[in-house]
Amino acid sequence: MKNTLKNPAVYLMFVIPTIVLYGLFFLYPMFSSAFYAFTNWNGLEDTRFIGLDNFKTAFGDSSFRSAILNNMYFIIFSVGLQVPVIVVFALLISNVKKLQGFYKTTVFMPSILSTSVIGILWGFIYDPDIGPIAAFLGFFGIDPIYWLAESDWAMIAILITNAWQWVGFYIVLILAAILAIPKDIEEAASIDGATAPQRAWYLTVPLIKPIISVVVMLSIAGAMRVVDIVLVMTNGGPAGSTEVMASFMVHRAINYGEYGYGMALSIIIFAFALVFTAIYQLTFGKSERIDY
Repeated sequence: MKNTLKNPAVYLMFVIPTIVLYGLFFLYPMFSSAFYAFTNWNGLEDTRFIGLDNFKTAFGDSSFRSAILNNMYFIIFSVGLQVPVIVVFALLISNVKKLQGFYKTTVFMPSILSTSVIGILWGFIYDPDIGPIAAFLGFFGIDPIYWLAESDWAMIAILITNAWQWVGFYIVLILAAILAIPKDIEEAASIDGATAPQRAWYLTVPLIKPIISVVVMLSIAGAMRVVDIVLVMTNGGPAGSTEVMASFMVHRAINYGEYGYGMALSIIIFAFALVFTAIYQLTFGKSERIDY
């Protein structure tokens, strides 16, 4: 056994298959995408190098600029509204004495559902004829709102649905960090006369800042790659009001066969995600390790 572990061929036998799979399913697609981004490839004909034309076309297209703006709405909603709600709910659940496991399971459940199922479910909720929201508004004499068919409401409806799907996942992450804080720290603060809101704001929140930073990072990354919920619920409509960068890329590459252009769009999306996460890490994302 000792001689076997000293043989480099044994280690190579385990490492090489992993490297091959990594190169085949990650490195090769990444480099080939970077190559095709500078061509006019349509998936069938021979490629023709066109330089930066795809990137110029993308930023010169008003529809794509509108899609970029919609991704910004996702980031603002996710970080500015969603994260504070996540922290508040995690704090509330952490103080529940009975049925805490039930609440954790309940809030986490939407995140394990298929996006298609969630899209159909919320499509029914938003339905202006038979949906519960329309029935509630009708009780007060308010005309039904066509949530997914009107440009003024469609993006709001998508944001709420996307938040409902993922809030529970992040709540469980932060809740795990809260429950890992030693009880004697909070008990000492309570003995010193700190109220529950004061303990939450001045004690718990500072101690879980590293995990909050992770949640913000994941929210930014999720906002940049969101596509499935848009395709399921509105397909980018009405009139492109809910189109995001990824759905715009899917439409141009799949529907129009502009694969070279689609590759360029994927690189732009990656660049945006990289820049935003880097900016956050260099500004607000710096957090020191906390030892209890």
